[in-house]
Amino acid sequence: MHKQSKIYIAGHRGMVGSAVRRALEADGFTNIIGKTSSELDLRDQKAVSNFIASEQPNVIIDAAARVGGILANNDFPYQFLMENLQIQNNLIDAAHKLNVEKFIFLGSSCIYPKLAPQPLKEDCLLTDSLEPTNEWYAIAKITGVKACEAIRKQYHKDFVSLMPTNLYGSFDNFDLKTSHVLPAMLRKFHEAKTNGHTPVTLWGSGRPMREFLYVDDMAEAVVFAVNNILPEHLYNVGTGTDVTIKELAETIQQVIGHEGDIIWDSEKPDGTPRKLMDVSKLKNAGWQSSTSLLEGIKYTYAWFLENQDTLKQVKLSK
Repeated sequence: MHKQSKIYIAGHRGMVGSAVRRALEADGFTNIIGKTSSELDLRDQKAVSNFIASEQPNVIIDAAARVGGILANNDFPYQFLMENLQIQNNLIDAAHKLNVEKFIFLGSSCIYPKLAPQPLKEDCLLTDSLEPTNEWYAIAKITGVKACEAIRKQYHKDFVSLMPTNLYGSFDNFDLKTSHVLPAMLRKFHEAKTNGHTPVTLWGSGRPMREFLYVDDMAEAVVFAVNNILPEHLYNVGTGTDVTIKELAETIQQVIGHEGDIIWDSEKPDGTPRKLMDVSKLKNAGWQSSTSLLEGIKYTYAWFLENQDTLKQVKLSK
């Protein structure tokens, strides 16, 4: 791909999209475009088609989605299913019909069955039932994966899907009610430190194991996909290693400098015992992650400290 190629990032202001933009710029790409949701409603098929026809990008990276935690997925199943289908299908269909050279679809490890063997391989897709708490989002993302696969199979176009593990980093969501486990822990330990190193209470036993990928590494995987023609349609993106939730908490506590106790509330659920990605396919293609969990947490906490005032303003404005 030429460095002057026009690249459209859908969702360029989000945690993933903004990281992808930084990584592309660092790699020398100079013609990167994005539109805010107020400028372009990705749920509007005609608007998306007109935009792609007008801009004629060489590459589309779909990092746009309606996202949320378990509660949001449970309360708004129709919106999570339909809006994500609309967003991705409008982009995929316009890219196909308007002959966009490359399309990169970003999803989530939640596309895989709840009880799939560990580590999760790409070929376990659609082999069993999904996790009920996020199946609406997962079904939409599975549809996107299969649409890209169908276009590759029928029209031999360079459409590829990248499925990341749990992501964290700059521009993450640190709201304690809606954030994922790593940013929520970071916020809790930070506030406990500033309040005199008070104890931090965390859910469960701390024994479940999870994999975490620094978002800038995910962005570098996207750049790798931009620069190369990958031979298959679906790739997991992760570190290939996991840690217990207890180890994660202790690492975050160390980085922040919190000196209080950690209390595990064993009456709260643990969730799935383990969730690890098999990342051998992408590694064999030529890419692997480079940021350790400790380094990534340090970078994320530094960003959090630099942006505390903005984060407070965002919370107040909701």
